[in-house]
Amino acid sequence: MARTRSREVLQLALPIIGGMASQNLLNLADAWMVGGLGPDALAATGIANFVNFIAFAFIMGFASAVQAIAARRAGEGHTDELAVPLNGGLLLSLLIGVPMSALLIWFTPEILGALTTDPNVVREGTPYLQWRLVAVAAVGMNFAFRGYWSAVKMTRLYLLTLVEMHALNILFSYSLIYGHFGLPAMGTAGAGLGTTLATLAGTGIYFFLASRHAGPHGFLRRRPTPEQFRSLLRLSIPSCVQQLLFSSGFLVLFWIVGKIGTPQLAVASVLITITLTAVLPSMGFGLAAATLCAQALGRGDAEDAQRWAWDTYKVALWVFAGLSIPMLLLPGPVLAFFLRDPALVELGRLPLQLIGATVALDGLGLIMMQALLGAGAAKLVMKVSVGLQWLLFLPLAWLLGPVLGYGLVALWMAMGAYRLLQALIFTMAWQKRGWAAIRV
Repeated sequence: MARTRSREVLQLALPIIGGMASQNLLNLADAWMVGGLGPDALAATGIANFVNFIAFAFIMGFASAVQAIAARRAGEGHTDELAVPLNGGLLLSLLIGVPMSALLIWFTPEILGALTTDPNVVREGTPYLQWRLVAVAAVGMNFAFRGYWSAVKMTRLYLLTLVEMHALNILFSYSLIYGHFGLPAMGTAGAGLGTTLATLAGTGIYFFLASRHAGPHGFLRRRPTPEQFRSLLRLSIPSCVQQLLFSSGFLVLFWIVGKIGTPQLAVASVLITITLTAVLPSMGFGLAAATLCAQALGRGDAEDAQRWAWDTYKVALWVFAGLSIPMLLLPGPVLAFFLRDPALVELGRLPLQLIGATVALDGLGLIMMQALLGAGAAKLVMKVSVGLQWLLFLPLAWLLGPVLGYGLVALWMAMGAYRLLQALIFTMAWQKRGWAAIRV
């Protein structure tokens, strides 16, 4: 029985983790392609990508609502309604994404000008970011599809589509950056256009797959009722706000570390990259837990739902251990892969070990967070996540860093404490089972 449950967790989680890992590889490929244009282009796309991430963060929140509702319908046996929340998520992505995209494109030069005083960086970054922002609605749709595929346990389609998107992105971007195959050499603008074309192609692939697999479930045939729309918005808006403020918090953290010093900022960027990479398995396993818990609640079995979150964590624990060991025992070689200066490696050694020491407990918090989202407790997740980050961690980081001058070690100790407190609160909330009475 335990082996069967573990296998079910892995079948759901591994394609999601693979898809997320492929995104990281794509980011490296993008940096390599743009790097040939010079340091101004590389700096411009780096800043633009962070702005782009914040822009997409809000619309990404639809995915968790689509997943929670569709998985609940699956557990209830209402298979003819499975794609109704997906239809709603796609419509909301259009209604919100298109005007948001137009507004941000219009103000792109001003946004980049506020983040950097280098006119060359603004000049290179503006067309790149504007092309990326064209795809805001498509990104929202793609995440809605991810929520649906996760809910119906077809995450392999998510992985296959992402791989196809990334292959197209490399082909389109490289050709448009440097002018291959008879195309114009567009520089950074070509990189942005290539990524947007690949994103739109991915959306088209998702629509094709859904027409084949989700047609009997109401895909593009059944419009959500007003009550179903309200339910979708009730779960989506807190998740959207949480995603937006979480990503914006990293921008504030970069600003705080920049006040300490440039070497610290260089090391912090590497530490944050490692941290975001290390949480990918947590998110993958968490999304699996969200589906399994929501389906159990659809069957009216709250006890089984509670077990699924812990069974998922037991499977993931071995992955967390594998991630933490290199950070704990080999921090120098890990950092030396990114940093060439021995002084910078030494500066990041202890903070990286702190990250390694908290990977498993932070992973527990993220799995419980996703399980709560799957159960429909989006408001609770938003309040805890946003409150701890913005009311506790960021003010404490400012106090310990620029004000008191304690440096990176103190900041990463504060981050570890904030993440562990979040894990504790989410775990306690899961154990109390208040989520069992939520209707979605």
